[in-house]
Amino acid sequence: MESVIYLDTHVVVWLYAGEMDLFSRRAIRSLEKNDPIISPIVELELQYLLETERITVPPDEIIQTLAVEMGLRKCTHHFASIVTKSLKMTWTRDPFDRIITAHAAIDQSLLLTKDQTIASNYQNAFWD
Repeated sequence: MESVIYLDTHVVVWLYAGEMDLFSRRAIRSLEKNDPIISPIVELELQYLLETERITVPPDEIIQTLAVEMGLRKCTHHFASIVTKSLKMTWTRDPFDRIITAHAAIDQSLLLTKDQTIASNYQNAFWD
């Protein structure tokens, strides 16, 4: 199995913006050693951020740029299996966090996130 690292939405935004100073050494090493991947729901969350003017660049541009620059790709797991996995994640009411975490958890993959709730509830989530 290939070695992948799932990225939370804020990580994608910071990578696109070139905000590498926000990342820990461990996070940077993990990004260098693993193939970056996102849940497709990250694209929807980016759209929400665009619509609420928290970001100014369309999601497709962000994702395409990171695909070229670092090989970012979207996960292709069957959505029904992800939803089934996310039903057990009762530690959050945030559907984005549930689905992003479920995508990583389906294969016990790493998840790079600064979100402390996710990190406290998913053993392969980390920031520092």
